[in-house]
Amino acid sequence: MNETRALQETKKSEALHKSALGLFPGGVNSPVRAFRAVGGNPRIITAARGAYLTDADGNELLDYVLGWRPMLLGHGRPEVVGAVERQLRNGTLFGMTNPL
Repeated sequence: MNETRALQETKKSEALHKSALGLFPGGVNSPVRAFRAVGGNPRIITAARGAYLTDADGNELLDYVLGWRPMLLGHGRPEVVGAVERQLRNGTLFGMTNPL
């Protein structure tokens, strides 16, 4: 990755992170993403499709992490979205055992 690509415009991500500092410790939902060890501000992700993430500034990033493995099929895959939608129509929380 060249230095220019690594230093993409991130003003919106920075502003959202500053706002989140008042809500979460470190402004993120995980100490790993606080970026203190590597410097800089965390990217604020607004969308994902396939193997790519889009941050609040519109930068497209290859998602090497894939949700720490649960996204092995990629983000927004139509077959997965369809299966989730079908199950949501049956209910979301039963409080008892169900066939799913």
